[in-house]
Parts: sequence; C-alpha cells; structure tokens
Amino acid sequence: MLGAGLFPLVVAGCGAGGSEPASITGDQELLQEHGFADADAHEIIDRLEALPVAERPQDLIASVTATSLQLQDDAGREAELPLPEDQFYLSVAPFVETIHECAFHSLTTCRGELRSRELTVSVVDSSSGEVLEEGPRTTHDNGFLGLWLPRGITAELTCTLEDYTGTASISTQAEDDLTCLTSLQLT
Repeated sequence: MLGAGLFPLVVAGCGAGGSEPASITGDQELLQEHGFADADAHEIIDRLEALPVAERPQDLIASVTATSLQLQDDAGREAELPLPEDQFYLSVAPFVETIHECAFHSLTTCRGELRSRELTVSVVDSSSGEVLEEGPRTTHDNGFLGLWLPRGITAELTCTLEDYTGTASISTQAEDDLTCLTSLQLT
C-alpha cells in the first residue's frame, strides 16, 4: 500500500458542482497502459473495485486516500488523481470472523471475508439524521463494498447479513480519515 506522503498534492479548481475531475499528476503513460487515459478517479475506483479478484492487475497498486487515488506500477511509475471535492470514498469490509488492519484502501490487494454477499446497508448523518444510504448492497469479489459519501460529515454505518449486524461511526471530514474500514464486525 502506498504511503500518504508519497505524492505531492496538486488540486485544481473543480467545475460546477465540484464533481468534475481536477489535475492529474504523474505518469500519463501509466494511465494509458491500464486503460484509464480518459477516466477520472471516481471512474477508476469503481472499475477496479468491481473487477473479479482474478482479473485485477497484478502489476498495479491503486490506493485511495481521503483526497486522491494513487497509482503505482511495477516499473515505479506513479500517478495521482484527485477525488471530487464534494465526495469521499469509503470501502467497507464487514466481517464475522476474519479481519485485516488497513487505513487507506488498496483496490488491487485488499481482501475481505464476505465475498459477493448481499448485505443491508444504512448510512445516517449523525448531525442531521438524514439517511444517506439505505438498502441492499452486494460486496464485490474482494469482500468490500464501496460507498461514495458526501465530504464533511460524521455518520453511523450499519451493515446486516442475515441475523448478524454491526455498526460503526465513520467520518469524511479530515484528510487522514480512513478509506478502508475493516473493523466492522457483524455479531
């Protein structure tokens, strides 16, 4: 997994609504070779997260921090794409028995216990009580489910699998907030 300080942070202004891609730093050839030349961070994250584990690139590390997607390949080439200013990506691996420690999600190497399982997910804003996410979601082949959430909130995340339920407090406020939640045990 890439360290948080590996790339210089370059953020350009976003378009209306704050969800347009901003400046990309690093090696454009790396993006082209992996089929990401015209994709923004949101698109790349969604594409990599949805890939079956067996099809994930073995020569690429793709890590998500609170502010950017960081890519590095076996040749040492690096690229960084900023996340949308108004969105935060949280990847969650609810578990019953097996956990791994993680802070910033690796789209190519992180694995969770509950692969391809349907869960009921609820995300409720702690300040307003607004329900941000609610309903069935299926974990990806890597055992994670990805949530695109508004920036600047704290919330309660609840996941239910059959008779097992777990709840965790989450935050999208700080640059060091977790993007990989692996401590949500379902009991």
